[in-house]
Amino acid sequence: MYTYEPPVPADQLRNLPTRDAALLLLQNFADGGGYLQYVGTMGTAREAFREEPDAARLVDRLSDAWCWLEAHALLARVPSQSENFRQLSRDGRDLAADPKGLARFEARTRLAGPLHPDLEKTVRTNFDLGDYETACFAAMKAVEVAVRDASGLDNSLVGVPLMRKAFQPHQDGKPGGPLADAGAEGGEQEAESALFAGAMGRYKNPSSHRTVDFDDPIEAAQIIQFADLLLRQVDRAKDRNS
Repeated sequence: MYTYEPPVPADQLRNLPTRDAALLLLQNFADGGGYLQYVGTMGTAREAFREEPDAARLVDRLSDAWCWLEAHALLARVPSQSENFRQLSRDGRDLAADPKGLARFEARTRLAGPLHPDLEKTVRTNFDLGDYETACFAAMKAVEVAVRDASGLDNSLVGVPLMRKAFQPHQDGKPGGPLADAGAEGGEQEAESALFAGAMGRYKNPSSHRTVDFDDPIEAAQIIQFADLLLRQVDRAKDRNS
């Protein structure tokens, strides 16, 4: 008698979130090779789960996992076949073959939305190429350039001194830096100054900060998102001044 093997074991379908079940399904597809069909995959699962008390729910969970893979472009249509056939996309093959592929996939997902225009070209390109150190440096350099342009401060000021000068809090009736928010409470002004100065001191020159793991694409994505936030705050400061 023929025994049907489910592409993902029943216990894992019951207990894992959809993403994790989908990644197991992806690995099963990668190990098996060949073209894929949704109807065939679900039919095999239905036979494999025939003795399970929650067989219908298990097939539904497997269907969720398949749809997750398609929604994230890890499965693709086969150009030479009818629309019913699927194969692993290039990203799907890379993800299944490389233990670090999941981290890169999740990092790209974090940056899937639009970035500040100053980051969209060089930063995103270097990130997508896997050059995370250059991408992070370019992101913080973009912040530095934006602050200098918005504040009108001299080119001799760079990094932390530039941030401190541009966001110097207003105190005791004395004017602060050109980008400081005079309408904010004093502690908030100081916090904003510290935020920008800390970003420059910590991330602008990656080679001098070995504690940053630039082999970790998720951390790199977070640094770029941080730069995106800072650039949008600079835009708000420019709007206040105008």
